[in-house]
Amino acid sequence: MATANGIVDSVDLPVRTMARSPILPPALAGSSFEVSFIDEAGAQRREPLPSCWNLPFERAGPSRSFPSFKGQRNFPGLWWSATTGEHVGYESWVERDVAMLLDFDPEIVAFSSQPFWLIWPGQQGERRHAPDFFARRADGTGVVIDVRPDDLVDPKAAEVLDATASACGEVGWESRRTGGPSAVLAANVRWLAGYRHPRCRRPEIADALIERFSEPMPLFAGAAAVGDRLAVLPVLYHLLWRHALTTDLATAPLSPGSLVCLAEEAAP
Repeated sequence: MATANGIVDSVDLPVRTMARSPILPPALAGSSFEVSFIDEAGAQRREPLPSCWNLPFERAGPSRSFPSFKGQRNFPGLWWSATTGEHVGYESWVERDVAMLLDFDPEIVAFSSQPFWLIWPGQQGERRHAPDFFARRADGTGVVIDVRPDDLVDPKAAEVLDATASACGEVGWESRRTGGPSAVLAANVRWLAGYRHPRCRRPEIADALIERFSEPMPLFAGAAAVGDRLAVLPVLYHLLWRHALTTDLATAPLSPGSLVCLAEEAAP
């Protein structure tokens, strides 16, 4: 059951697993970067980045904790991922929204938070940085994500982000910095996320909705044409979350008049 903090009770779901990525990096020799991480067996490891670039970091446990204390200004928590059936930690509501968008992205097959410490030599000793997320795309490529808005990128942070980008470039990962999704997109996807659990799919209603929205029509009108909106809308929102149906989520708040249609990949 969903809670106000966006956490859903854990259930047993089929989890998509991944072995080592098949995508070869452009170069593996001569790197000065190392990573410290907790592997799938729960063991702490530290290895040169070139020797472990293709490990499934999307399944790694958090390399550091998510502290919670009185007077804390940020809000840590857990996001239940419909993609993997597992919880993913976050340290702020902005990170929660980024985790939510990763969960919503059909190209992402798994992701983890605080996946490793990236370690490299600095002028005054060892430097290290824990990226916020590691995501794996369906094509096997990796994405390292740091959540930091523009106004918090000072020279020190920029140096760390540049080092992260260099490390990612060495092993063929994408390095991405984000300040979080737009307010409209976050609000719309957050609403749909309340219906992300597979229990929201009722096959007979889902089939009728897919048939009804083969031609674009307003959200409430299409739902009413299928049956009682109280029964139909949860399934409709689940289909929007699953990208079987589609509507504009980026530029306008989701509303009864939002134009909904069958997603291209779901069309017969």
